[in-house]
Amino acid sequence: MLHIVHMIERRHGQGPGTARIVTRLLLASLLALLLGAGFLLSNTSQAQDAPSPSSSPENTASALAVQLLDHLDAGEYAQAEAMFNATMAQAVPADKLQAVWESLPAQAGEMQGRGEAVTLLQGDTALVQIPLHYAKAGLVAKIAIDAESKIAGFLIQPEEAPPAAAVTEDAPYTETDLNVGEGKRSLPGTLAMPKNAGPASDKLVPAVVLVHGSGPHDRDESIGPNKPFLDIARGLAAQGIAVLRYEKRTKARPQDFTNGVFGVDDETTNDAVLAVDALRKVEGIDPARVFVLGHSQGGLMAPRIAAVSGHVAGLVLMAAPARSLLDIVIEQNRRLAVLDDGKTSDAERDAINTLIQQVAMTRDAATDATTKTVMGLPAGYWRSIDAVDPVAEAKSVDLPMLVLQGARDIQVVDADWQRWRGGFHDNAKVEFKLYEKVNHLGITGEGDGSLAEYANPGHVDAQLIDDVATWVKAH
Repeated sequence: MLHIVHMIERRHGQGPGTARIVTRLLLASLLALLLGAGFLLSNTSQAQDAPSPSSSPENTASALAVQLLDHLDAGEYAQAEAMFNATMAQAVPADKLQAVWESLPAQAGEMQGRGEAVTLLQGDTALVQIPLHYAKAGLVAKIAIDAESKIAGFLIQPEEAPPAAAVTEDAPYTETDLNVGEGKRSLPGTLAMPKNAGPASDKLVPAVVLVHGSGPHDRDESIGPNKPFLDIARGLAAQGIAVLRYEKRTKARPQDFTNGVFGVDDETTNDAVLAVDALRKVEGIDPARVFVLGHSQGGLMAPRIAAVSGHVAGLVLMAAPARSLLDIVIEQNRRLAVLDDGKTSDAERDAINTLIQQVAMTRDAATDATTKTVMGLPAGYWRSIDAVDPVAEAKSVDLPMLVLQGARDIQVVDADWQRWRGGFHDNAKVEFKLYEKVNHLGITGEGDGSLAEYANPGHVDAQLIDDVATWVKAH
């Protein structure tokens, strides 16, 4: 699902070279959404007071990870940087590390301690996870340590949401597994199917494919304690609409992106087209009434998904960007810099200037497509997104659309909403819904939107789900 500056995250445990992939692809903008996307921080100096070589690898890695956090908590940023390998030290020097670390309490509240370290060995790399307890949010520090006992990766993420509750027996729908695609490259998914459809009924029901925002996402689009896609899927299924949600490829099969040559269609479009095809073949679903609901970047790509598929009945665009994501990345980082204290620090300004330079390098035709630019991702990947004009592509497919926007969204903002309205205000096929209290996740709140609220448990606004259900049934 969107998130400010989401990156393609590589999962651990996917074979040789994983640690290197983790390091490079999670070199995020330092002002990325700390409570949504996470950031990765890689050193060449030996860690000071390194554990004894006689210690077990797990204990050695755990001690180094704890030592890094101790340095950060003590404000010893130079000593923390001295634990990084060369890549990490270059990407995140002490001043930028300080800016990131000291921004956490502003978003998550006062630090209240840590949990126990858990270490996983994967080849020559040790992966250590340490819970971080803040007053407003639970976070997890994920630290990769290479064979030379250097910090090769450092990621802060919200603690994982608990598993979704099982569907109750009296629910008017069931959930079953349904893969997207075939063979070893297929993606696991879940089909929520109304009980009044299927083999035991002659009734055909409409269906919706849920398409994630940017970044690696599970089928529920989990962020912190929230599961927007779970809420939407079950909310629509309870109203007689089948819904397919699936693991995003960057989450389930990060190994598919190791060659550095990929674009947004590889990340999003192609799998969504396969998902539409899978739904159309399910007994009980009306193959002529399969819709796509795209959230954030998923909304940006929804018109293209429809064009490639040729079998989409209509589009629901939820918090969908209408402008270049590269421009939005810079805009979002500027906005984030002042969210906590109303001003932009020197470190934040430097990080934004670096990001501006990376965007310019991406757009420079002389830059090789495989060159790592914004967030350590290949220039070719960003160019593939930069080439998308969602409004023009939506006009080209000429399908019924429902455009949804939260007025408290701090990521996809009024400029995007107005561009959608400007493009389709006189089109009878397009409806618009603005929700005054809804944020980027579709969850209601009070006051100005903030990053911290993503860590608060909530559910997608019931009226929003009802509006989607009503619209789908009418088409």
